[in-house]
Amino acid sequence: MNYSYQAINGVGSVVKGTIDAASVQAAEEAIASGGLIPVRVAPAKAKEGSFEKRAFGTGQKVKTRELILFSKQFRSMFNAGIPILRILEVLEKQSENSSLKKAASAIREDISQGHSLMEAMERHSSIFSPLYRSMIGAGETSGKVPEVLERLSYMLEHEDRVKSDIRSAMQYPVVVVITLAGAFFFLLAFVIPKFTAVFSKAHLTLPLPTRIAISMHDALLGHGFTILLATIGLIACLRMYLKTEKGIFVKDAFLLRLPVFGPLFIKAAVSRFSSILAILLSSGVPVINAFTVLSGSIGNSAIARAFDSIKGQMVEGKGIAGPLSEAKYFTPMVVSMVAIGEESGELEEMLQEIAVHYDEEVKYAVSRLADLITPALTVALAFVVGFFALAIFMPMWDMTKMVK
Repeated sequence: MNYSYQAINGVGSVVKGTIDAASVQAAEEAIASGGLIPVRVAPAKAKEGSFEKRAFGTGQKVKTRELILFSKQFRSMFNAGIPILRILEVLEKQSENSSLKKAASAIREDISQGHSLMEAMERHSSIFSPLYRSMIGAGETSGKVPEVLERLSYMLEHEDRVKSDIRSAMQYPVVVVITLAGAFFFLLAFVIPKFTAVFSKAHLTLPLPTRIAISMHDALLGHGFTILLATIGLIACLRMYLKTEKGIFVKDAFLLRLPVFGPLFIKAAVSRFSSILAILLSSGVPVINAFTVLSGSIGNSAIARAFDSIKGQMVEGKGIAGPLSEAKYFTPMVVSMVAIGEESGELEEMLQEIAVHYDEEVKYAVSRLADLITPALTVALAFVVGFFALAIFMPMWDMTKMVK
């Protein structure tokens, strides 16, 4: 790619120019070999107005697995010394996803006009997250794009595996809840009416569970359409509210307070925080910028707001561990390890240790998820079965006594 530079020549004058090179280091070496002393080397900016806005269709959604493969192929070809424009051409041809094809083509065109890889990726924010783009930018600046792509591939694979494990653990509870709800409405709509007719002919004094079941059936029969419309309207309003900034914050804060799930979400967020921060710092991203990236990529607005507060205190020179201790989502162990890392100059290593520890915590919590939910499902099942058993069999018992 093209790099603009400022250098000092043999007579002490400052000269400016552009040079084509594979990285910043390669550009500096080429400048030095020409008898100049490089002062500043940075990706060259394209001319004003050349970064055209092109509209793309929605296309296919890019799955995490496809992005991981894209990153790995990019890294392998980059390490093999293939020019970046040729790499993007190959990726465009090999990708089976239409959105990824269009993105690779557009990125290649923008880079050929003098834009950096990060700048070109910024136009495809639906595919490349702020974290992805920031790390690519750090890799371009430090000349470590292959290493950054390797770390990105590992991080994407790890997070995809955790999400897959959580989905697998939740399949059984979700199926049970849906089945339970379906059985409840079926009994209410079709079974209770048949027994109601029998009980009314016997002129029995119905017990409370039976009266409740009959009232629920009458409400469902007489106002079912109104209830359905009200439910749809409520869901629509809730969805609209949850798309607002305040709604997102309320939802994320509520999720962190849930029993069973809240601790799991917090552990996953701490693991993500430690892993991402370690990768960003090792990639050369300044710590303040790293927390800005974290705020946009942590996946929870309540925790992101805590990061904004931490960043504000860091700007005042308070370090990381002190502000981190005031955020309620970080345990004393995390704060202590970060403090030791700051004092010893091994913050990246400590963050990696924290990430490994909480990865194991998340894995254990996910494996225990079904065991923790099973008692609640058992209670719900017992309640539904018990309620309908009492509603149906208590009057039948009274009828049996009358016959005797």
